[in-house]
Amino acid sequence: MAAAALGQIWARKLLPVPRFLCGYGRCASSSFKAADLQLEITQEPHKKPEPGETLIFGKTFTDHMLMVEWTGEKGWGLPRIKPFQNLTLHPASSSLHYSLQLFEGLKAYRGRDQRVRLFRPRLHMDRMLRSALRLCLPSFDKVELLECIRRLIQVDQDWVPQGAGTSLYVRPVLLGNEPSLGVGRASQALLFVILCPVGAYFPGGSVMPVSLMADPTFIRAWVGGVGDYKLGGNYGPTVLVQQEAQKKGCEQVLWLYGPDHQLTEVGTMNIFIFWTHEDGVLELVTPPLDGVILPGVIRQSLLDLAQSWGEFRVVEQKITMKELLRALEQGRVREVFGSGTACQVSPVHRILYQGQQFHIPTMENGPELILRFQKELKAIQYGSGAHEWMLPV
Repeated sequence: MAAAALGQIWARKLLPVPRFLCGYGRCASSSFKAADLQLEITQEPHKKPEPGETLIFGKTFTDHMLMVEWTGEKGWGLPRIKPFQNLTLHPASSSLHYSLQLFEGLKAYRGRDQRVRLFRPRLHMDRMLRSALRLCLPSFDKVELLECIRRLIQVDQDWVPQGAGTSLYVRPVLLGNEPSLGVGRASQALLFVILCPVGAYFPGGSVMPVSLMADPTFIRAWVGGVGDYKLGGNYGPTVLVQQEAQKKGCEQVLWLYGPDHQLTEVGTMNIFIFWTHEDGVLELVTPPLDGVILPGVIRQSLLDLAQSWGEFRVVEQKITMKELLRALEQGRVREVFGSGTACQVSPVHRILYQGQQFHIPTMENGPELILRFQKELKAIQYGSGAHEWMLPV
């Protein structure tokens, strides 16, 4: 599919580009073009994983990568698909010193008809551009980047695994490469995309529940910050908190915010609660995109699916620990789960909060909604027919 055609069927955005960022590098001539893509095929291909081989997330990479360089003086250079290789960065690169770096994470799936398709890639391109503008990194044409990614996957399409739960993880990265220790807008940047075949998050098609540590001492993001952008700097500081959770017997962190201990995210996932609201109505609720929450693509997909069913109320609103604990005490909570590209939907069965363990009856309830979401997503991602969320490669 040509880049121009992609532009005509652009899906709705997760969030608009903030007005105060729209003036930086928005003209069409400032982007690279997929039509100029240069291809260099590797002369030393790697051994591909065997069917059924266990794939550890992020450890296996395909033979090729996409690279595009930018300078403030000349703009974007030609996009190139090259053999997978190490990067050469100046020791004073602003990406290393000041976290002028962002990334995305999306997946391509091999359907039952053996065709390879990307899942809702336009939403990822939207989010990536928002992140770039927030860091004052160069703008780019989302349609052209997506077309370059499609071409990269075509080159390495034999790396897309087959089998339930498997996929090809696509990691685009944009970083400032200013060779200076001054803090400011980068005059050089590098965009690259690498590919990883990955296995099923839950082996055997089962769903394994996780336990959460909820400690308001640790704050992931705040109003006026950058929690709603996918920046590398948002992730590094969470490693220590993750270790603290594991020391206390929990797999993940439930991030709280504010004096009323609002639920925000689960580890690197968005959070959902399926309960009977105090007004007696069955409801699926998730925190709103208020500047603290990352606009997850799976989050949006679950909301879209639930709204299309029309069987219960679907809302985006703040949830506090007090409200959750009261609902647990009254027996109104059915399921609590996280959502993200890696796991799709992950059930929660226990929360450690203020020295107390609170049991979540997610698994006792099926979990009916989680399994339904999993089934619907798999039908779309691995299906043979056309679906508006899937872009053929």
